[in-house]
Amino acid sequence: MSKTLYVPEYIAKQKEQLKQKPPPKKTEVETPALEKLPKPTGWRILLLPFKGKKQTEGGILLPDQAIEREALATVCGYVLKVGPLAYKDPEKFGDSTDPTKNWEPWCKEGDWVIFGRYAGSRFKIEGGEVRLLNDDEILATINDPEDILHI
Repeated sequence: MSKTLYVPEYIAKQKEQLKQKPPPKKTEVETPALEKLPKPTGWRILLLPFKGKKQTEGGILLPDQAIEREALATVCGYVLKVGPLAYKDPEKFGDSTDPTKNWEPWCKEGDWVIFGRYAGSRFKIEGGEVRLLNDDEILATINDPEDILHI
């Protein structure tokens, strides 16, 4: 018994052509999403507003429109980037070069913060919306945005 597999000619030609073609080159190098975000200048802070849960505690799925509406009205956000001059104004925040004062920035990258409902500039990026606030518009830092009741 022969173990030879007979293939139609057109399939054999397709396989040969695939073997001869080099794999496509990657011309575009993907950059991480955080690097695509704008860099805040001066005393500004870039925040990602808290979106909330996609499902209620009772198990009801919330529509995307309701989640977006809540994100617009939220007062909580995650600090993505801090500008180079944020919290460096000695008249507002104290002198950071004076060792006798316990100077400390109000927030840093990776903190959850509370800000005024209409504070800052909103703009959309791929994947959602971010806010750009001044350093003095941060009202408080929090541990978990789920602890704050959103209206």
